[in-house]
Amino acid sequence: MATAPDPDKDPVPPAAGRRPRRAPSAADRRRDAERSRQALLDAALDEFAAKGFDGARVQEIADRAGVNKQLIAYYFGGKEGLYQEIQRGWPAAEAERADPELPLDEVAARYLSAVLADPRPARLLVWRGLTGSGSATDYLDGSATVDADLENLTRAQERGEISPGIDPAFIRMALMGAILAPVMLPETALQATGKQPGSPEFEEYYSAQLRRLIQLLGR
Repeated sequence: MATAPDPDKDPVPPAAGRRPRRAPSAADRRRDAERSRQALLDAALDEFAAKGFDGARVQEIADRAGVNKQLIAYYFGGKEGLYQEIQRGWPAAEAERADPELPLDEVAARYLSAVLADPRPARLLVWRGLTGSGSATDYLDGSATVDADLENLTRAQERGEISPGIDPAFIRMALMGAILAPVMLPETALQATGKQPGSPEFEEYYSAQLRRLIQLLGR
């Protein structure tokens, strides 16, 4: 004859060899949310860098991240918010690399190293240039960065690193083109140098040549 369960004991004991499931703690939920959020940011950078904002698809970003696409709206408000969030970390990275106290050739070498280590932000920048800037999808208008760069280049010119007859604005454009060239024209870079862009051999070669070119600017 069955007896009533004792309310002071577990009514259904766990199966042998199995632990009872527990609800995730608040810390666990926060970690899971942060992992999902970061996975979406990484996947979105891949997708936007490969296809631009217009060509990227929310479902493909979610598939890359391995999460439900509804999380894009939940965390970022949609595709546009995700695109903007990617750009929010750029000013801090710019400030770290563009130290006005460093020689100009060192600053350029730092930018080059960053571009070769992870070309996705550079590709995204190129896409912005190809499709037009200043749209609602662009979190940064770039004006503050341009002003800071020109100020730093003017200081470099005052230190004698740039000839007085060369406009700092032109130097900025020329150096950006040189630094982005391996990303924009990888096949041309390979054909010209015999070294694969992104390889340690290419970076060593290209960085040394870039430094030498900049050192000649002061003559």
